[in-house]
Amino acid sequence: MIDYKIIKDLNVVEIQKYQQNRHPILFIDYVDEIIVGKMAKGYKHFTYNEWFFPSHFPDDPNVPGFIQVEALTQMFLMTFLSYDENKGKKTSFISIKDARFKKKVVPGKTLSIIAELDSFRRGMAKGRAKGFVDNELACSIELQVAIPDILNEFIPIK
Repeated sequence: MIDYKIIKDLNVVEIQKYQQNRHPILFIDYVDEIIVGKMAKGYKHFTYNEWFFPSHFPDDPNVPGFIQVEALTQMFLMTFLSYDENKGKKTSFISIKDARFKKKVVPGKTLSIIAELDSFRRGMAKGRAKGFVDNELACSIELQVAIPDILNEFIPIK
């Protein structure tokens, strides 16, 4: 049996120790639990005070898809940036697949996010994340994200 390290109850200040996203593009408010190298779960609560609601859209405010993707990705980052040696490192998208948007996310709602890490090797992370509103699937995505500092160590020298 593998003994996974568990991290619990990270607020927004503590989250910023693990990843480099900051206001106004930090889209997770709280991490309930991380099983390092396996999964992370937490949430983002959207209020009407968010910078994008007045223009998206005045008569029907809802969270833009790119922000939902970013929120899911930021929770996914916590699955592998929580390894001690990765804490605070820069990350880069490699691929985004099968982004699906099933339910509108509107002001006053909380997007509960569960991210799962399938693999992490040579600075490359693969996995998925799902967002739920009122216990209903709102959005989901498959991701590949790299830590360039680690990935670059494996590029052959010419």
